[in-house]
Amino acid sequence: MDENKQQQQKDVYHEKQKLQFCLLHSLNNLFQEKNAFTRADLNAIAEKLVLDDPTRGKWTPLSLIFKPHHNAVTGNYDINVLIAALEGKGKRVVWHDRRNGAASLDLDGSEGKLMGIVLNVPERKYGGLWRSRHWVALRRIEGVWYNLDSDFAAPYTFKDTEEVRESLDIAISGGAEILLVMNE
Repeated sequence: MDENKQQQQKDVYHEKQKLQFCLLHSLNNLFQEKNAFTRADLNAIAEKLVLDDPTRGKWTPLSLIFKPHHNAVTGNYDINVLIAALEGKGKRVVWHDRRNGAASLDLDGSEGKLMGIVLNVPERKYGGLWRSRHWVALRRIEGVWYNLDSDFAAPYTFKDTEEVRESLDIAISGGAEILLVMNE
């Protein structure tokens, strides 16, 4: 990697994974800001979603930890929290139809329209005993695409948009959902 790319990668904001707060890390990595969102922000959004839901279930003692849209201790926020958080910042989320593959995505267009991409990928840990999903942000910064996965030690720099498409197609074939974050 040349010196300019190394310096640019150092300037890219990247939070690392803690507990199941991958949605929090993905959002902050997407916005390139340490506190674009905090745990308190996402918890408040999740609580508001419950209050706004006319079909909300009955309260049980486990409701203190296992909330409808997140886990109060570890995070593990769902898609509803992601969409509400992004809409609160003036963004629009477009679910990509996986049948079309990544070739149909306009990754080379103006950075003004597509802010970034959020992936929700299936995860298996402990020999397949633990199954969950993981949030990952991809973003183009100054013309360069990065994978800002909070499980990575540092951002991954894609060599070009074709590599981004290949990575997205592999993610789709593995069961990932792709969400386009659009500027409004």
